[in-house]
Amino acid sequence: MVIEKIFAREILNSNGRPTIEATVITNKGIEGTSSVPSGTSKGKHEAREIYDDEARFRGFGVRKAIDNINQIIAPKLVGKEIIRQSEIDNFLIKLDGTEDKSKLGSNGMLAVSLAVSKAAASSLGIPLYKYLGGIIANRLPIPIATVLAGGKYSPSRLDFEDYMLIMSGFNKFSEALEALAETHYCLGNILKEKYEVIQDVGGAYAPPINNNIEAFEVMLNAIDQAGYSGKIFLGLDIAGNELYNKEGDYYKISGENISTDKLIHYYKEIVRQYPVVLIEDPFHDDDFESFSILTSELNETQIVGDDLFATNLSRIRQGIEKKACNTLLVKVNQIGTLTEACNAALFAKNNNYKLAVSMRSNDTNDSFIADLAVALGAFEIKCGSPVRSERNAKYNRLLKIELELGVDAHYFGN
Repeated sequence: MVIEKIFAREILNSNGRPTIEATVITNKGIEGTSSVPSGTSKGKHEAREIYDDEARFRGFGVRKAIDNINQIIAPKLVGKEIIRQSEIDNFLIKLDGTEDKSKLGSNGMLAVSLAVSKAAASSLGIPLYKYLGGIIANRLPIPIATVLAGGKYSPSRLDFEDYMLIMSGFNKFSEALEALAETHYCLGNILKEKYEVIQDVGGAYAPPINNNIEAFEVMLNAIDQAGYSGKIFLGLDIAGNELYNKEGDYYKISGENISTDKLIHYYKEIVRQYPVVLIEDPFHDDDFESFSILTSELNETQIVGDDLFATNLSRIRQGIEKKACNTLLVKVNQIGTLTEACNAALFAKNNNYKLAVSMRSNDTNDSFIADLAVALGAFEIKCGSPVRSERNAKYNRLLKIELELGVDAHYFGN
């Protein structure tokens, strides 16, 4: 089974910006199609996406990256065996020849890489999660859902980027998802009654709250009202880069300039007072030392590296050496090929890190990361509130996987 044809086209993502959809067809007529996401907030260590920088779509057209697929990548991959994923991905990396994928573009390379894996799984007649993860791929991840949006991209006055629910107190994925939906309903009703007008940011509420404690209290109120106290916990994505002032070496929290030492103390107090079990990107993305200190001092809390690592194996090695973080956020588009993402994730996992597979804010209805999370044995999946189609595509795929696995399905909760 070899690749006979590859082509790509421009489609729209969840925020109305162009992205790439690529299709790979084998000599047996089997197809694999995949589309790629993009982040609104991007770390500086991420692989480079290529855009047209022209007037159409305000510069975000992807015709250049599509031309790279159709004119450069496709002719080189025709004839290659479809099941040679790592060989194909390594060929793409060499064909690009840059550190940051800036020649071919990580968006174009990833679209092809993911489509190849889908075509290979279909060619073998097995589910994608089994193709990627083998017979041990039977663990369903815990949903992480942003329900309150703060930070730079939100009209609320909350400091941190994401205020999240962690659905770990359940026996089945389907039970956790149902509880998430019900709690989201309750939270919306509470916010509407209290604030009357609330805005939406990517499926999360953006109420006129300017106090972190008030945010925690309203989330706990919703959990209690939904009947899930003790089963749903809290998490934070700080997006430390957005709060950090490099010149002054301080973080801006609630209008106050706070040193790193004081910020560490602040996080410890939050964890002491509230059921916060996860903190993502608590510092800027080059401060391995502070990540290490917080990981040591909050050793029962998940300290998650996103921008710090950018799903990049070399940066993950640094983190492991310095004992910075205990959880890796896996975003395949940060690195540009499926093989690199899997190698990074499995290296972290083999060094006792938990894995949390994540979608991006500008995503598509492609459910690839649901299969990837099961394949990797990821502890969690970060898809957001279950209220938009690009998010529910992933959740619904996980429901289907749980049903397919039957009695062999295991959930990381409880």
